[in-house]
Amino acid sequence: MLTITLHLLLGLATAFLVGTLVEYIVHRLMHARIFLYKIHAQHHQANQGQGWLMEFKDYFLPSLPVLLIGAALFWLLLSVAAGIGFALGCLFYAAAAAYAHQVQHENPDLCFWMPQPVHHLHHHGKMWHHNFGILVDWWDRVFGTYKKVEWERPERKQPLSSYFKIKWF
Repeated sequence: MLTITLHLLLGLATAFLVGTLVEYIVHRLMHARIFLYKIHAQHHQANQGQGWLMEFKDYFLPSLPVLLIGAALFWLLLSVAAGIGFALGCLFYAAAAAYAHQVQHENPDLCFWMPQPVHHLHHHGKMWHHNFGILVDWWDRVFGTYKKVEWERPERKQPLSSYFKIKWF
């Protein structure tokens, strides 16, 4: 039972790590005008999210090949539980990244899991060469593109209901 749980968690964690790394690389390539530059430039001009569901679609559909190949590899190399964990990790990553993207456009103060909402600052500070992370800022720190700027959260605590007050559709 412990092995099944460990394999499941290993698959989940690996998918989450891979998802955040691919997110960072793709976003950086968009700014280097190598990949989807025109579409991304329109996003910067509009400076808003599409709603959680459309954001989820944009994160999940391109990750399907990674999900299928990764889940199959984990299943073949470790166990069925590891493959299921990887697939669930991909789903969790896409849902969390869609939420992080939408909330940073609507209410960046809700990004409690980061010291500063890097994607919000990326847009509002016109940081075309910094802060490419959306869900996490780890990869910006690893690759030297993290830029700390003045950012203060309001002193008041956000009510739990505020975390659900985003554009969902």
